[in-house]
Amino acid sequence: REILEEVRKRTADLAGIIIEARKEEAGPPVGKPVQLQLSSRFPELLPAAVATVRRGLDELGGFIDVTDSRPMPGIEWQVKVDRAEASRYGADITAVGNAIKLVTIGIKVGEYRPEDTDDEVEIRVRFPYNDRNIDELDRLRVPTQNGAVPIGNFVKRVAVPRVGTINRADSRRVLKVEADVPEGVLADNKVTEIKHWLSSAQIDPRVDIEFKGEDKEQRQAEEFLVKAFGVALFIMAIILVTQFNSFYQAFLILSAVVLSTVGVLLGLLVTGQPFGIVMSGVGVIALAGIVVNNNIVLIDTYNILRRRGMDTIEAVMRTGAQRLRPVLLTTITTILGLMPMVLGVNIDVMGGSIAFGGPSTQWWTQLATAVAGGLAFATVLTLVLTPSLLVLGERMKLGRRHPSQSTVPAATFSK
Repeated sequence: REILEEVRKRTADLAGIIIEARKEEAGPPVGKPVQLQLSSRFPELLPAAVATVRRGLDELGGFIDVTDSRPMPGIEWQVKVDRAEASRYGADITAVGNAIKLVTIGIKVGEYRPEDTDDEVEIRVRFPYNDRNIDELDRLRVPTQNGAVPIGNFVKRVAVPRVGTINRADSRRVLKVEADVPEGVLADNKVTEIKHWLSSAQIDPRVDIEFKGEDKEQRQAEEFLVKAFGVALFIMAIILVTQFNSFYQAFLILSAVVLSTVGVLLGLLVTGQPFGIVMSGVGVIALAGIVVNNNIVLIDTYNILRRRGMDTIEAVMRTGAQRLRPVLLTTITTILGLMPMVLGVNIDVMGGSIAFGGPSTQWWTQLATAVAGGLAFATVLTLVLTPSLLVLGERMKLGRRHPSQSTVPAATFSK
């Protein structure tokens, strides 16, 4: 961060050059975190709308490297050849074009490959630097049947506004406004501020504004992860109902999965990590498998003891005693294994060094924190809430069968 800030300070006063200092992106490139796409069927409205958005970003503050895709002001020269007049002079159109290239980009005569590179370099012939100007076009002469003739006799120079690159989306002209955010500032918060500002901004209603960049990627990732989590729960429900032949026990297991997300949020809150929809969402889905496994083992043991003739209370207590150590061992070993990533510890075994907060650990911190926090909370649910709900289910079942006896008999332990 300090290096990027130093680069920005040293290059801030360079006139005529746009310099952006950004760190390398992890994952597929999505551009700057804040991107607004302005589109309209009336192209003449876009520059004013972009200028309004730029002023709004300046008023809000907290943005760096703000750019837009409006064409740079300036003109370009178009050379138009009067073919009829050139034919009267007997001038060859190809010769006219080559003569103009001598003043501009040059005529390509060949290629060669230097020894220090694999790329080919073009060889072009053109006038010296001092002779490559607009006035030289009027002095150019091309050979004809009647001798050399100035091309100004049949060539006209026309100055037109510089257009630049024209971008379209759905047959509509598009201009973009992009901005970066300082280190430690969440792009989501800045996008929310921009949306609030746009609700009261004086922008022509014929101009549509759409957020791109990280905001769009996160919305797509959020939709995908929500669908993936829903599909995972549905498949789990089918398997659990088939295995236990009980909708209630399947509901207990799935409720533990859903409630474990509270532990995910608590873990992120304690460690001061933001809820990243991608890595934290993947952590929630990965956590579901561990939570389901612990509850399946617990309920399966309970069902086995019940089939042996034990009453509800004794079966629940023996189940808790038998499965306490396996569940705790699973939780403790998993959390301890994730602690280096939670704390941002980077251990270089070959180099014999330990670093904190390395780039490789920052990418996985949210996922590890989500799994560790959710698993710690879910373990309490597995060992306390699940047995309690098993007893509650038996009481409800007994109450339906014998309304006068709504309590489960006390446990009788034999020595």
